[in-house]
Amino acid sequence: MEIKLFLIPFILTSLLFFLLYIPTHLTIFNPSSSIILRNSGEQYPVTFAYLISSARGDTEKLKRTLMALYHPGNYYLIHVDREAPEEEHKEIARFVSSVAVFVEFDNVWIIGKPNLVSYRGPTMLGTTLHSISILLKIAKWDWFINLSASDYPLVTQDDLIHAFSDLPRDLNFIQHSSHLGWKFNKRGKPIIIDPALHSLNESEIWWAIKQRPLPTSFKLYTGSAWTILSRSFAEYCIVGWDNLPRTLLLYYTNFVSSPEGYFQTVVCNSDNFTRTIVNHDLHFITWDTPPKQHPRSLLLKDYRKMVQSGRPFARKFKQDDPVLDKIDMELLKRHKGKFSLGGWCSEKPQYGVLKTGSGARRFRALLSKLVSRRKLNLRKQCR
Repeated sequence: MEIKLFLIPFILTSLLFFLLYIPTHLTIFNPSSSIILRNSGEQYPVTFAYLISSARGDTEKLKRTLMALYHPGNYYLIHVDREAPEEEHKEIARFVSSVAVFVEFDNVWIIGKPNLVSYRGPTMLGTTLHSISILLKIAKWDWFINLSASDYPLVTQDDLIHAFSDLPRDLNFIQHSSHLGWKFNKRGKPIIIDPALHSLNESEIWWAIKQRPLPTSFKLYTGSAWTILSRSFAEYCIVGWDNLPRTLLLYYTNFVSSPEGYFQTVVCNSDNFTRTIVNHDLHFITWDTPPKQHPRSLLLKDYRKMVQSGRPFARKFKQDDPVLDKIDMELLKRHKGKFSLGGWCSEKPQYGVLKTGSGARRFRALLSKLVSRRKLNLRKQCR
């Protein structure tokens, strides 16, 4: 009887999580549209939908990251944590509405009813799913990419589009492993409640005294919280034709650091998607000393390794660190306050035309290795 009474609050919390974060009313800040510059009739070979998440104090980092990432062929959804001061929310809104190109192409939006995010709880996952559902409804795109304001691109968007143009549209870049190690006991068994699900103020997650056994109806996987998801898999997670995504969502409501396991566990327990996985998050990250849970801030000394990695994104960076200026100048060909180089904003701008550079070659070489390795190891996927 005691165990049954103990489980009731967690079941109710899980249901509340599902109700709050999936069907949330979509209130989006949307700059008014003016004359559309797309008069050539050309389209880009692939399109990305970005979620860029921002926390308190990230306003200037968010602005810089957005300018470096921006491309008229993509879509951008910004989530500013509800805990951030009202003035920061207003400043981001002013910034988005003041950039003429954002208004012209009408492809940058801000979530008008933001969520309170605690990064060890499930609210970060809830925000990601919330954002995917918005982007599925309002735009046509091929891949979804989640980033934070502390991330930064290492290639131009023309390079990224070019590199992805020859890939099957169903590929999912999800770094994953079934070898949880210490995480079995530290994350798989504990039960937590995130107060951000029901409170206006952020606080530490609550730990239950009792623990739960590991699941037997599905297998747990872990990996990177940073993913690139195909539209078909994103749709499956939001409106899946079977109950697996919702079952796992309820399970991960009470799971520590659920963004590092939810998409991995969904994709690896679904027969329809296990063959679509590329086991990589396409991020350059350097970690702290064991247990390697926190990324180290990247500096100028890391620049050479970043370039040699061929990866399109890196994290994390301090605000206006000198290494960002070097990335802008040498990799993105971007001047302060301007956009990264592309066919749409070159000396003779033309929508639908790509202007690629060395970043495209480095990234395509990495993709070729990853995709070839995937084909060789299809039978070993999700082992």
